[in-house]
Amino acid sequence: MSSVALMSAPQTHSLPDGYRIQLAPWGKRELLLYGAPLLAATVLTAVFAGPWAPLAFVPGALLLMLLWFFRDPPRAIPLEEGAYVAPADGRVTDITPLDEYHYLGGPAKRIGIFLSVFDVHVNRVPAEARVVDTHYAEGARHDARTPEATDHNESQWVGWEEPCGVRFAVRQVSGAVARRIVCPLSPGDAYQRGQRFGMIKFGSRTELIVPEWVEVTVQVGDRVHGGSSILAKR
Repeated sequence: MSSVALMSAPQTHSLPDGYRIQLAPWGKRELLLYGAPLLAATVLTAVFAGPWAPLAFVPGALLLMLLWFFRDPPRAIPLEEGAYVAPADGRVTDITPLDEYHYLGGPAKRIGIFLSVFDVHVNRVPAEARVVDTHYAEGARHDARTPEATDHNESQWVGWEEPCGVRFAVRQVSGAVARRIVCPLSPGDAYQRGQRFGMIKFGSRTELIVPEWVEVTVQVGDRVHGGSSILAKR
């Protein structure tokens, strides 16, 4: 399937009335593999377990947790020119100056976001841009909140270029329990700000790297929402 087919519809700046939470398309495998048995266990225990029927709560709760993890709520996408929105939900853990970032051709700033298992794990594009290059690197399973995770964990790097020529990068970094990074991007793909482009399953870290002269508008400890929270402005 082409990456174009996996792109979401253009995002609006308002939420639809009567919205029902939808599920991320990249969670279908897990929902079938784990969700179907949990659903069957819930129903069978509730119907046939007699006095033990209340135990149906256990697989039922696990099923709800699985559905909750793969939720994919809509987001109000800011229309402000020059803004970079968060590529993921979570908490800002670090804002690090980089003396040299080869892809950007000079100094840069890296904004790290930690995603707990309770956060929405769908990743979104920070700004209107096209994909220039991608790179996947195998790695370790350090806790995504630690400095070791940035340097040594499994990761997917994506280099972007805006229509104005400004470049930025996004890194999806696996965590201690993450099992799969999803990133169906190819060089040349064009995306709008806030569009979904992948996810990391079961706890992770996502990084936005922008040129040094870009103004960062968040602080360490801030909670952000993918596609709607502005992290930086140029």
